[in-house]
Amino acid sequence: MTFYRLHLRNPPAIRFKAPILYSRPPQTAGQIIFRMKELGKISQKSVTSPVASDQVSMIEIDDSAAGQRIDNFLLRVCKGVPKSHIYRILRSGEVRVNKGRVDAQYRLAFGDLVRVPPIRVAKADEAVHAPVPSAHFEILFEDEHMLVIDKPAGVAVHGGSGVAFGVIEQLRAARPQAKFLELVHRLDRETSGVLMLAKKRAALVNLHEQIRENRMDKRYYACVHGEWASDWGRRRAVKEPLHKYLLPDGERRVRVQPDGLPSHTIFNLVDRWPGYALLEAELKTGRTHQIRVHLAHLGLPIIGDAKYGDFALNKALARANAQPGLKRMFLHAYRLKLTHPATGDTLQFEAPLPADCKRFIAQLAGTAGAGTHEQSHTETKTHG
Repeated sequence: MTFYRLHLRNPPAIRFKAPILYSRPPQTAGQIIFRMKELGKISQKSVTSPVASDQVSMIEIDDSAAGQRIDNFLLRVCKGVPKSHIYRILRSGEVRVNKGRVDAQYRLAFGDLVRVPPIRVAKADEAVHAPVPSAHFEILFEDEHMLVIDKPAGVAVHGGSGVAFGVIEQLRAARPQAKFLELVHRLDRETSGVLMLAKKRAALVNLHEQIRENRMDKRYYACVHGEWASDWGRRRAVKEPLHKYLLPDGERRVRVQPDGLPSHTIFNLVDRWPGYALLEAELKTGRTHQIRVHLAHLGLPIIGDAKYGDFALNKALARANAQPGLKRMFLHAYRLKLTHPATGDTLQFEAPLPADCKRFIAQLAGTAGAGTHEQSHTETKTHG
């Protein structure tokens, strides 16, 4: 493995020219500064000459990238660089925006100056390119502006952190003609349900604005272990602030902490059985692992949650002949309501509970001697 200078490939209509240096802000030793219009893709295929280990690239953000998350931006422009490495340099603070550290969820603004450190990539003859698997996702809605799918549990939304390919990579591989395709929001790997992608930059910016202004209604089903307190009624709001931190091995975790970010989730009781409850979760903010951590804080960990759940119970439920039994996390994004980014129409998308979650609920109901609870589970898909 050797450090290489990463030249930039211009858009297809423009032949490659050496990057033009400009005087604002002044260039310092070991830096190359690019405007976005000069930025193609930092690609392993573009590597032609070595560079000193202290050399960095500075990228000035314009309207074409404003509003995009920095991890998505780097994953897109640093083609050929392992995704795990992109997240590593973000966590370590080697990537800077306006001279300050940012996390992976930071959204770029017009005029931001992004520092990209020297990136270690393999030589072309050393690289091993595994084929991207075919995308087989149920499409709930699609037009020229957006794509909405029903994501299965166990599939990451993007590659990185030990995951070679996610939803976005598979969809891009299946749609090579698509000029633009980006995730609008995210779901945890073990969470199933409604996932939305933008097919145009303007749609992405509009949908992100709806999320920031809390104009997008996201609803989830979660089955939890524990007793729903009688004095909560059927509705409980949780506003505990959340703090994100890293374990010694670099894995991300979240906990309730007084100086954390403001976070708000509303939980509605759908049904309950001895030791278990089915809840609807309504997100008012969109923090990492928000539903999972808020429920664990209430003493109601989600069934199958490998990070914040009851590990002994999870293991028992995952056994082959367990009754009830479940081998995944019971968290399902069942409904998403929003305004169409171009037409202004109100849209609502719904994904039914997966078969394994339905089976688990039926087993709980049977154990408790109650009837089925299918009336609580949406089975329709609405987009108008």
